[in-house]
Amino acid sequence: MKKFAVLTDSACDLPQTLAEKHHIDILCFKIALDGEGYTERVDFTPEEFCDMLRASSGLPTTSQVTQFEFMEQFEAYDKQGVEEVVYISINAGGSGTNAAAHAAARQFHEEHPDSGMTIDVVDSYCYSFAYGVEVVRASEMLESGEPMEKVVAYLNEKFRRTEILLTAYTLKVIRKSGRVSAAAAIAGDLLGIHPIFTLNDGVSQVIKKVRGDKLVVTNMVSQMKARMAPGTPYYIGVADHKFEEEYAAACEKAVGYPPALVFHLGCAICSNTGPEAVGLIYEGTAVRER
Repeated sequence: MKKFAVLTDSACDLPQTLAEKHHIDILCFKIALDGEGYTERVDFTPEEFCDMLRASSGLPTTSQVTQFEFMEQFEAYDKQGVEEVVYISINAGGSGTNAAAHAAARQFHEEHPDSGMTIDVVDSYCYSFAYGVEVVRASEMLESGEPMEKVVAYLNEKFRRTEILLTAYTLKVIRKSGRVSAAAAIAGDLLGIHPIFTLNDGVSQVIKKVRGDKLVVTNMVSQMKARMAPGTPYYIGVADHKFEEEYAAACEKAVGYPPALVFHLGCAICSNTGPEAVGLIYEGTAVRER
């Protein structure tokens, strides 16, 4: 079996325990807030970051993982005798990180023509644990002896089925993404109206607007049940732990079994959704063409 490395970025929201268990390396996004610069997963926990967001006067910004950082990582792998690398990235349409990885891979091969190390860069077309869970699966497959080409093919097929439902209970942060206009965000906060988005193939679409917190849960869960492939695992991401029990109970009642994992949305994700967001991740019934 060839020596391999599995690499991803911190927007995957992979819990550190799982990353360590499966020997997954993570390159971290930089975040700026109120004039200060930070590194995700290094300078604070997601919970601490959400508290900072609530108290902040400005809005956060994120910086992509750079070509230089990827190049350093690839050269380190080469020195360790790694023969195959797979990097599974945040949606390329929402971040330049994927492009930076491709550029670094080209640079590595140009500067190290004698190296036999291969580098595969896979665009997840999604966000958060929607690709974090598949990073784990890729590591498991490689560890069991599956060839890299089969793993990459699996990932590309899986991401054509992956779906995300997202809602935000406060719209201050999410409006900066352009998904909600400033006027609509202000009106929504005043009237208690919450949008429900799909985030499929990295494209956001408001599919419903509901008024009142209880109706948000009901509609999020009913949308997931209608769209997901029966019997497949699903995952709940929360920006605040206060949402955990209600969503887990509602989802289990609707689909008949509990979530495979309830996790905290990471700092890079909350920089775009705000500190009061919930995401549902599942496998859809349809295979999307690209």
